[in-house]
Amino acid sequence: MIEAVIFDLDGVLVSTDHLHYKAWKQLAEELEIKDFNEVDNHRQRGVSRMASLEVVLEKAIIKYTDTEKVAFADRKNDYYVNSLVDITEKDLLPGALETLMALKSKGIKIALGSASKNAALILEKTCITQYFDALATGHDTTRSKPDPQVFQVAADKLGVSYESCIVVEDASAGLQAAKAANMKTVGVGPAALSPLADWKAENLASKSLRWDEMLNINFESSLKR
Repeated sequence: MIEAVIFDLDGVLVSTDHLHYKAWKQLAEELEIKDFNEVDNHRQRGVSRMASLEVVLEKAIIKYTDTEKVAFADRKNDYYVNSLVDITEKDLLPGALETLMALKSKGIKIALGSASKNAALILEKTCITQYFDALATGHDTTRSKPDPQVFQVAADKLGVSYESCIVVEDASAGLQAAKAANMKTVGVGPAALSPLADWKAENLASKSLRWDEMLNINFESSLKR
């Protein structure tokens, strides 16, 4: 029996990928790395800030110390956080708010499972904090997806078994993490192409997502409110 749904953040509920890319590119240019591009940025999906930094530094000529790397990651985060000042509920992706409202009305537990250390701020800015029963973020974990730690922490905080959770993800690493925790998966966006997705959809507004069947409850009436 499904008791909980765990959502990734970027690319599932809200899209701030372009802000991450802009911040990483600014840092790369400051380090005289001229060819950091969107393909590199795609590889940063779902992984930790330090792992994302390593993607940038693959193209660096200079070898940096761990202390320097931490400073670079902090600098990038400052750029990113400053760019969040204007984010609002209008930046939620299609179907995100409606899905959260419907799940909440049916008594399904909801958690966030994201590598982002800015997740709480983004939820606050987009006015959806109240729908979440637990948050598992980069502040709670030491291992990045595809390690299942972030989803296991989310389930533990909710007090439910791993097998009773559905994870909604837009990245392959996230689907791998969910499967490693024996959780069911919904792949949206790019992750909809993955064989690791038990259910597939363009986004949360997609009619192909039959939540009533997935959760074995009457879900349609809640979505129409």
